[in-house]
Amino acid sequence: MPSSSPAKIYDAVVVGGGHNGLTAAAYLARAGLTTLVLERRDIVGGCCVTEEIAPGCRVSTTSYIASMLRPEVISDLRLAEYGLRMVPCDPAIQVPFPDGHVVPWWADRERAKAEFKKISARDAETFIEVDDRLKKLARYLQPFFMEPPPEIDTRSMRGWTDLFRVGKKFRGISSDEVSQLISFLTGSLGEFLDHNYESEKMKTMFLANNVYGKHGGPYQPGTAIGLLFHLLSGGEHELQGFYGHVMGGMGAITQALAASGRKLGVEIRTSAPVAQIDVRDGRARGVVLEDGTEIRARIVLSNADPKRTFLKMVAASELPNEFLHSIRGIKMEGPCAKVNLVLDAEPRFTGTSPAATALERTFYTLVPSLAFAERCYDIAKFGEIPEELWVDCVVSSNADPSLAPAGKHILTCFVQYVPYHLCQGNWDENRELLGNRVIKKIAEYAPNVPNAIVARQVLTPLDLERTYGLTEGNIFHGDLRLEQLFFMRPVSGWSQYRTPVDGLYLCGAGAHPGGGVTGAPGHNAAHQVLRDWKKGRLKEAAA
Repeated sequence: MPSSSPAKIYDAVVVGGGHNGLTAAAYLARAGLTTLVLERRDIVGGCCVTEEIAPGCRVSTTSYIASMLRPEVISDLRLAEYGLRMVPCDPAIQVPFPDGHVVPWWADRERAKAEFKKISARDAETFIEVDDRLKKLARYLQPFFMEPPPEIDTRSMRGWTDLFRVGKKFRGISSDEVSQLISFLTGSLGEFLDHNYESEKMKTMFLANNVYGKHGGPYQPGTAIGLLFHLLSGGEHELQGFYGHVMGGMGAITQALAASGRKLGVEIRTSAPVAQIDVRDGRARGVVLEDGTEIRARIVLSNADPKRTFLKMVAASELPNEFLHSIRGIKMEGPCAKVNLVLDAEPRFTGTSPAATALERTFYTLVPSLAFAERCYDIAKFGEIPEELWVDCVVSSNADPSLAPAGKHILTCFVQYVPYHLCQGNWDENRELLGNRVIKKIAEYAPNVPNAIVARQVLTPLDLERTYGLTEGNIFHGDLRLEQLFFMRPVSGWSQYRTPVDGLYLCGAGAHPGGGVTGAPGHNAAHQVLRDWKKGRLKEAAA
């Protein structure tokens, strides 16, 4: 029978080996803390993994494009030395329309403008004006990405200091820009696009780059924020709006993080699911694994989502009732799924130029209009699986041939607007129905795909929960909506990675700044821990 090992007390234990957990662990170890990462699955990476779904065929099973991976994390942890290599997506977005017209959004802005001019000369000019405006506004938000949100407390000097810190970031902002920023934070994507563009195709290009993983159709208030969120910088060169194909799949990011962490002294254990965070007298003392093994630590960081952390791993008696009430109220219910395919022929999307390179034949977003997306969401929000789905397609083997043997091709598909709670039946009964509807949608644009399938993996919202530990299948650990962002994430009063339990911190996407493969929550949480560590609050031995 497993027993505790009293001889070893770690400075820090990280619950969950996703990219944020690995990032936090590496920074802590770099600062000299003895650090252990515990991962429930048999591989590290969480939702940022590359997995084999057929012999020799590897897929980024969940997350699939690198967009905002922080340059600080790449540089500080020397990820390139541990095998990380990203190739820019170009085009960054590509939309095939039902009339056979394929519109690419090129990384080079003048080339993109020339492409958009074929749709609408006026919209092409507007694109440049709007792009300048959006990028400038995004730069005001950029500094907040890599630091704790302010603590809104006008009764304390620290609260006023935090407010002053925030105010300094907006030095030089005009009243007009303040109005624009508020409009983006509260307004709808659809209304913004209707106001600025005349062509439905042009509006759809922007739609194809926004509201991923979010609840709400494009006309729901708060959906315009994605226009700014996706223009935050990323990649080793800190480019605004960077999108990249990761060589070796998304798992190459977490493998590089794990290798960097191990070099710095991080210990990583897989197949080590945590059942309980051990809290006594208001203080985290370590964790207990599902097999009963007790691991003692001075600090515990949870890379699990807030609901899983506080409603399943911490005893309710150790948490304030008001805090628990707020945690239960976090809006989750993930609205997306994944379908991964192995094909024996490359998908041939109608309208693609015969001269297109392999990289240019990699990324296709199947969403014909804003009205289509709005209808899709309206159906899903009542618990039905839409017959007509929004599908994001990445022929990842075109960007990285090493993912599949010769003659095989990898097509990974992100499916937007499906319900977590079904009004009839369950997801185990409807998994294949979802897969069939995704294939049907793809066939409308790439007719050769259905007969080329040699392997298929369908991950429903329930599968994302059961396999990858995402409560309610939410890929962001909590919906990205205004009332769940910044100093409200995960809940009001607890946005600075600390929790009501002394020595317990959140380091995952449920903390600021939220989801996506950025490494920012892990980076920020680790630095918050180190600030507290230097004050001497956390150094006494675990009882």
